[in-house]
Order: sequence, then C-alpha cells, then structure tokens
Amino acid sequence: MPAPRAVKVQIRNSSSRKIRLRVDDKSHGIRLDKFLAAGIPSLSRSRLKHLIETGMVELSGESTLKPGKKLSAGQSVIITIPSPDPLDIIPEDIPLDVMFEDEHLVVVNKPAGMVVHPGAGNDTGTLVHALLARCRDLSGIGGRLRPGIVHRLDKDTSGLIIAAKTDQAHNLLAEMFSKRLVQKIYTALVQGQLADSSGIINLPIGRHPHRRTRMSVNHRNGRDALTAYQAAGNLGPHQRLDLTLHTGRTHQIRVHLSHIGHPILGDRTYGGTTLLKGPDGRKMTVKRQMLHSSRLEFRHPVTGERICLAAPPPEDMKAVIRFLSRIK
Repeated sequence: MPAPRAVKVQIRNSSSRKIRLRVDDKSHGIRLDKFLAAGIPSLSRSRLKHLIETGMVELSGESTLKPGKKLSAGQSVIITIPSPDPLDIIPEDIPLDVMFEDEHLVVVNKPAGMVVHPGAGNDTGTLVHALLARCRDLSGIGGRLRPGIVHRLDKDTSGLIIAAKTDQAHNLLAEMFSKRLVQKIYTALVQGQLADSSGIINLPIGRHPHRRTRMSVNHRNGRDALTAYQAAGNLGPHQRLDLTLHTGRTHQIRVHLSHIGHPILGDRTYGGTTLLKGPDGRKMTVKRQMLHSSRLEFRHPVTGERICLAAPPPEDMKAVIRFLSRIK
C-alpha cells in the first residue's frame, strides 16, 4: 500500500480582522506582549510574538515594535489577525469520545497521552488531526496548527475540551473564556492531605526562571492565577480534590498544588510521586499526572442553551483510586 499523501485541508476561511485594545490605567507600564496575552487569550504567546515582529501590531500609529515595549495608559493598540492559510495535514480517523456536537462547536473527552495540536515532535495523532477528519470546516482563527482550538489541555491531562467549528463560535467562546464565563472543574489525585477541606490558592504564575519548559509561582513576573479546591475524599495517605479554575494559566493546577506541598500523583515535572506502596507490600506505578477535566458548564455562545457536561475519571485514574482506597 502506498504511503498516504499530504492533502490540502481547507479550514473555514475568513478575511483578516482587526482587534482594537485600549491601555487602561492598570496596564500602564506593562509589556506589549503581556498586555496582548491578557487581552486576546485565544492566541498563544508565540503567535502574538510573531504578529508583533511581523508588523501586524500597531501602537499609536507605529508598527515597528518589540514584544517588550512598555505601554502607557491611554494608548491604542490595533492587532491585525491575518486570514489563515490552508493546512498541509493528513486528517486521521482517530476515534473520539464526543460529549456534545452541533454545527457551531464540539466537546470531546480527550484521552491522556493525546496532544491537542501539532507542534515540535508531534506532527501526527493529535486532537486537531482527529477533528479535521470529523469536521473539515473547523474555524481557522486559531491559526494554521490550531484550527478550532479555543483552550488547551496538557498531553497527559485527560478530559473535556471544546473546539469551535465556526469563526463566530470561536470569537464568542474566546470572549467567554476571557470573561471567565466558562466553568471548568478538574479532578486531581494529590500527594498527602490538605489541612483545609476547601480553599483558594491565589498565587501568580510565570515562566520558571531557570527551566524554560516549566512554570512556577512567580511574584515578580507572573500573571494572576486563582484556583479553588474542594476535598472529594481521602485515599489512604493521599486525597482526591475537585478544583475550579478561575484563570487559565499554563500548568496552573499542577504548579499551584506543587507549590503548597501537594503535587499531583504521577506528575514528574512538578514533584509528584510515581510509585505507590500498599501495606501488604504491593506497589503501583503511576504513569502520568492524575489530572482530569471532569466538568464543563457554559452557555452555548450562539444559541444561549445552558450546557453542563461531565466526564467520569478514565480507567487509569480509577485504578489508582481503587489501589489507594484499600490503604487504611
């Protein structure tokens, strides 16, 4: 059988669009790239940096700018989002656990181990590849490699994720996420037991000062990050938590829990143990971080319908829960 040939997949095309933002008093002195990241959360930092460096961002009439340009209150920033190019990608018929779908959007229960969009070292088997096989007219606003993607989950985090099929839905969903109108609840299995059964972790998160692939609590250069937690049951010496994200920083839950001394089981990056031991000598290896996007609640951006979706923990998380439940 001949090797599959890359085909041109035309994502839903739209003309270039402009977004105008005004610098308020609270944003005085902030870097241009940080200001845009807060104002347009649907675009990644790398995408915004590229727009700045290619002259697609205009500040008070000037378009030759650097990402670190400091802003002043009252200035106007105009961002031109070019129309997306067609994707050179082979759609892949990967089975998806679809929880909700209509002509505007689709919600998928993503398995652990699946990367959301193509990137370095991940040019096949991603959620985008699977979605393009299912919905060939995905919104193109997310760019060439992220069609339809409004928010993200880490590769080894399982659970519910929304993708937009139309530009209208994409724009409206991005605005809803920005205004925190989408409730995202996660289930995590954490090391040890928190002193309080519920609480809020309010600590800024930024890039780790020495390890650039990691995030950390960063009081100097971090962005506001707020995570609410509720104990959902003890599991031997460890604990199950329900967590509500009030902001959407990279690795937010993982960083917050690690910082307060209760990393997620299996999270090698942030200090979570990968080896569990029972009193009878039995052992269990935790192969990925035990974090699952378990509930989504939001109003449909186009129809206004109230949508409440729940995804039970996947089998590997259930196996860890069963193992720990036997430890007294």
